[in-house]
Amino acid sequence: MSPQSRTTEELNALLAVAATILDGVSARFTEGIGSPSAVVKGHNDFATELDLELERTVSEQLRERTGIAVHGEEFGGPQLTSGTAWVLDPIDGTFNYSAGHPLSGMLLALVQDGEPVLGLTWLPPLGQRYAAVADGPLLLNGKPMSPLAPKALADSMIGFGAFNVDSHGHIPGQFRFDLLGPLSRLSSRVRMHGSTGIDLAFAASGVLGGAVVFGHHPWDNAAGVALVRAAGGVVTDIAGTPWTITSDSVLAAAPGVHAELVDMISAVADPIADNEGAPR
Repeated sequence: MSPQSRTTEELNALLAVAATILDGVSARFTEGIGSPSAVVKGHNDFATELDLELERTVSEQLRERTGIAVHGEEFGGPQLTSGTAWVLDPIDGTFNYSAGHPLSGMLLALVQDGEPVLGLTWLPPLGQRYAAVADGPLLLNGKPMSPLAPKALADSMIGFGAFNVDSHGHIPGQFRFDLLGPLSRLSSRVRMHGSTGIDLAFAASGVLGGAVVFGHHPWDNAAGVALVRAAGGVVTDIAGTPWTITSDSVLAAAPGVHAELVDMISAVADPIADNEGAPR
């Protein structure tokens, strides 16, 4: 099934169903803010009981009402490079959520052959509901927003992803640290929200000029990618390669800002890529 195989009318109908389901669990999401860790998933990574409960509830309703399988953060699901599936993160920004911090939300996307064709980012503590189908417009609390206008990096706030200078992995902490200095010179308004979904939703709505996301999980990224694209933003990985469901990062920004960010990251990456394993 190709990403174009569903009509805009069909996608809007699926979006309406998904929105109703997320609305139905928003109160429960808010009630659970401050829930402690219940399942340790790895170093500095955990899930709360609400993660598990919300994923079960939302997944069951999506399957019953749309007949489409669900791939969730906590329980997995079908592979996402072909076919059609919902991609769900029941609580994005889990550290924030468990600590009682209001910057957290629910992320849901519909992916067809690896392409997110609709996305929803629900932020119940903030009373904000972002949604879009592939061709736009971006909706905020049901109201269409204007497309993103070109901006300059110097005039923009930039969301910056998870950071620990000692961390290892596909994008090492040292490389992330090396980006902060040049980024601060070009934009002194770097923000770390602790939530990929919030960074990408804010980039889509123009609150942020862009977002640098170092994570690769589709449940973190797919919904926000759909929102930014629908709003007229540019989405690649941090090396400037077009984003796909298997990308190891996300660079999402308004026109103009995106090009400046790619240039900045390229200048930092080239001298250290061979030594640090950072992407060129």
